[in-house]
Amino acid sequence: MTHTPSRRTVLRRTDAGAAALRAGCAGGGDDDSSAASPGREPARTGDVPIAGGKVLTEEKIVVTQPRKGEFKAFSAVCTHQGCIVSDARDGTIDRARHGSGFAVADGSVVQGPATKPLPGKRITVEGNSIRLA
Repeated sequence: MTHTPSRRTVLRRTDAGAAALRAGCAGGGDDDSSAASPGREPARTGDVPIAGGKVLTEEKIVVTQPRKGEFKAFSAVCTHQGCIVSDARDGTIDRARHGSGFAVADGSVVQGPATKPLPGKRITVEGNSIRLA
């Protein structure tokens, strides 16, 4: 005899599985209480490659340089499942595990499964210093 779980049991297990996946995202989540305090210098201009970027895991920010001397910043929290993006190069900010990709110029989705862009973050650039605004 085969046991068929109730709808409630399936939903409960699905919720538990989703929570486990969220917990498995290193540094991810919507908690914005990161060390991204205004005025702090998390990167220098020389750390950010042209057409790429630098993922600042602790601050949950990715700083990009779409063109020489142009710097932008976005949330590093992937809009697909809340994990931190893994890399920024060759024109895209990538979340390798699930394959989502975002444009270094504006954070827009260039490859799913993510469907929402990365939110922009404010930075200031003074000389070689990149500071959180």
